[in-house]
Amino acid sequence: MSEREELLSLAIELARKAGELQRARYETALTIETKSAAVDLVTEVDRECEALIVTELDARRPRDGVLGEEGSERTANGSPWRWVIDPLDGTTNYAHGYPRFCVSIGIECEGERALGVIYDPLMDELYHAVRGGGAFRNQRPIHVSEEPRLDRSLLATGFAYDRRSSEIDNLEHFATFLKSARALRRDGSAALDLCYVAGGRLDGYWELKLQPWDVAAGYLVLEEAGGRASDFSGVRADGSGTEVVASNGRIHEAMLTILRGKG
Repeated sequence: MSEREELLSLAIELARKAGELQRARYETALTIETKSAAVDLVTEVDRECEALIVTELDARRPRDGVLGEEGSERTANGSPWRWVIDPLDGTTNYAHGYPRFCVSIGIECEGERALGVIYDPLMDELYHAVRGGGAFRNQRPIHVSEEPRLDRSLLATGFAYDRRSSEIDNLEHFATFLKSARALRRDGSAALDLCYVAGGRLDGYWELKLQPWDVAAGYLVLEEAGGRASDFSGVRADGSGTEVVASNGRIHEAMLTILRGKG
């Protein structure tokens, strides 16, 4: 087994373990706190899932770098690999019992996205991708849609945690896309939105002010499924999450036209 195969196997194992924890605690009493804003939630399940994953990495991959949403961070020690972890993507959904959340684990090799695993524990859907090896849902290959027209497309988006205070709130883009696309969705999990574009359930997705852990795995799944991820200028997405445009590639330029304020 190659090292990439070993990493993929471990990432799948850890995603499933964290997903089992989420499923067990779903719709039970939770301790809910806030972070950067009143709408930026965290629960003990977020922290427990991250601790579960990082503890295993400490024991089994101690030289790898780690970046986790809930504060876990270490620099790689002689290893080219870094794990970028969102232990519970869709915390607000989870806290309210809304059934749309997941575990997201992206693995970079020398700064380039190399492997991605995303697990939805309620749907029991596991997405994975290895660079150059295609994208899969429950071991079956997935591909982006073939829809070439924005007006026949189903899109998704999200809104940043600072939307109550910032003038950059995505509302203008939302209004324009609402009139330009067939329909819009706002489901509250960037990682799953990217996977849904990868699998053809959505034709496109855009968002602002995300973080690396939101997109690290999903970008790779999308690209390996034949999709495109960029910033609003059209440059290939760098993994920061600052500007996210994801599509089947066929409607990408039409989406960019709107996001540049020309639509």
